[in-house]
Amino acid sequence: MSYKRILTIQDISCVGQCSLTVAQPILSASGNETCIIPSAVLSSHTAGFKGYTFRDLTEDIPLIAEHWKSEGILFDAIYTGYLGSAKQIDYVKDIFSSLGREGCVTIVDPAMADNGKLYVGFDAPFVEKMKELAFCADIILPNITEACLLTGVDYLEQYDGDYIRYLVRALHDSGAGKVVLTGVSYNTETTGVVVCDGNSSCYYEHRRIPKGSHGTGDVYAAAFTGALANGKTVYDSAVIAAEYTVKCIENTIGDPSHWYGVKFEPVLPYYIELLKRPCKPE
Repeated sequence: MSYKRILTIQDISCVGQCSLTVAQPILSASGNETCIIPSAVLSSHTAGFKGYTFRDLTEDIPLIAEHWKSEGILFDAIYTGYLGSAKQIDYVKDIFSSLGREGCVTIVDPAMADNGKLYVGFDAPFVEKMKELAFCADIILPNITEACLLTGVDYLEQYDGDYIRYLVRALHDSGAGKVVLTGVSYNTETTGVVVCDGNSSCYYEHRRIPKGSHGTGDVYAAAFTGALANGKTVYDSAVIAAEYTVKCIENTIGDPSHWYGVKFEPVLPYYIELLKRPCKPE
């Protein structure tokens, strides 16, 4: 197994098992060096907690990047999660172009919306700026809502395979590289991910767990990136991330007091076992 250096850029929610609080341990468990740029520090995530603290670190981002440039520090993969402003996106675009080794893979989780709506604090100009970042990345990991916002395709709660194919094609026509479209569900019992490189498309379907959990998108993106850094194909990485995320949810649903995230730590050994699977052709 090769030893890669991965950079992830997103906020730190000190309590809540999301963003960097899950990304760093999962990426480290993948057996790779994990480096971070925190875009903000919150005492907790914003879903369900009240009175949380928030410190914006936007202006620290270019200072960190300039220090690394002076030290010759480069990365094999750069992965972004939740970014809080258009200015942060501009800084990340510069990092993509200046801090990647030859062959560096850039991965964008355009974390800005779900269930047909933008997250609180985001607006149409932010979406336009996110398009710039998403469409310069090698791989994007949108959910259906985010894919619609990136392309202008109407969001539908009920859809079929033709709609999903149209949506993925719209992403590629807009400039997307490889696409991993998450949360694609054609019935109430299952859900899955669509993986497409612009030419071929694959769908991985798995059991759907009705209870939603905070932070699962961050778990998925980190697990995907860690698998990819281990030499897995995009499709195998998407499958590994899906299976691990489901296992994290299953490990949590019996504990109603743990409403703020998923208990991903006890099942990290399962993730490591998934990484040992032989890689299949895409």
